[in-house]
Amino acid sequence: MNLARRRVKVLGVMMMVNFFIYIMVEVSRSGGQGKIDSKVHVPSKRFWTKRTTSEAYWNLQQQRLDHVYNPILRAENGSSSVLPGWLNTTDDLDSCEPDYGVTRLVKDYNSLPSRFKDFLLYMRCRSYPLVVDQPHICKDQPFLLLAIKSLAPHFDRRQAIRESWGRAGRLANRTVATVFLLGNASVEDNFPNLSEMLRFEISQHQDVLQWGYRDSFFNLTVKEVMFLDWLHLRCSGASFIFKGDDDVFVNTHRVLDFLGSLAPAKAKDLFVGDVITNAGPHRDKKLKYFIPESLYVGHYPPYAGGGGFLYSGDLALRLRSVTHRVALYPIDDVYTGMCLRKLGLAPEKHKGFRTFDIEEKYRSNPCAYKGLMLVHSRTPQEMIKIWAWLSNPELNCQ
Repeated sequence: MNLARRRVKVLGVMMMVNFFIYIMVEVSRSGGQGKIDSKVHVPSKRFWTKRTTSEAYWNLQQQRLDHVYNPILRAENGSSSVLPGWLNTTDDLDSCEPDYGVTRLVKDYNSLPSRFKDFLLYMRCRSYPLVVDQPHICKDQPFLLLAIKSLAPHFDRRQAIRESWGRAGRLANRTVATVFLLGNASVEDNFPNLSEMLRFEISQHQDVLQWGYRDSFFNLTVKEVMFLDWLHLRCSGASFIFKGDDDVFVNTHRVLDFLGSLAPAKAKDLFVGDVITNAGPHRDKKLKYFIPESLYVGHYPPYAGGGGFLYSGDLALRLRSVTHRVALYPIDDVYTGMCLRKLGLAPEKHKGFRTFDIEEKYRSNPCAYKGLMLVHSRTPQEMIKIWAWLSNPELNCQ
């Protein structure tokens, strides 16, 4: 009995010692935390600085949109009554009326080429009438939608694509749909009147979308925005979209193999192509991509060359949601890179996209195209020839 009592006492003492140690440790911890909390460092300045008004017109318009759509920046500037003059304006952000204010805001406006003047006057306009629609294109919810930028006179390119890599229907047990994106071939750009031929083509193939705007190089950005609007309205169920020019060859077989191998997480944010990084505007007036300093200053975000890129339908709809937050830029692939950055994403480079062609010595070798997804550029005749090579069941590239 005495032995049992002694054991109980020893156990009680041990429990008291352990409890005392626990209390001491917790007091020590709370004391240490108190010492850390007592040394809070207050930043001497903000973690971002107020941006000063840019003299470059695009940068100025983007700052304006940032303030309109970013509540943090709005709070930073206070009420609209104290906003700087360049921001506190009642102009319609999406107006399709010519904005003659640019003639005063762009210091060298009068000396710019006419394509810049036209772009600047209508830079705010993002909505033009859809003259020709194809609401049936996505009735079967395509796995892959091929959206091809084209010009009205390019009948031979479109037909070659229909007969080769852009053939709509079932391919590799997947549904593929094709649509061509057109504007107006304006007499201002010295195009002949081909409206009757175009109407015949549309009635025959029913795969052309046409908007009522001037189809120019600088307006390709408008075509991008309006295509995303159409996609949201008519084809939101498409799993993936290839968007590219009408002078590229696409190995649709390889594209479908690639897409079928993707994990769901990878597929959701997919945006692949021939990615260009660490680039900026060209200042040489002789170049097609010349951009004056009065229009834009800064570097470009990473972007996929506009010859062609591949992205998920999910991401396409998210891109549409941010286009109104990014000022239109006269180079469409750069603009798409800007929208991706707004989403916190970047395009991924894939070696299967050859927008600068392959070595000349391999161009006549069918097997050189077997593992590629895109090659730029190819004539209509070359498209049909390469497609025949790749569709030949006897082709052996081992």
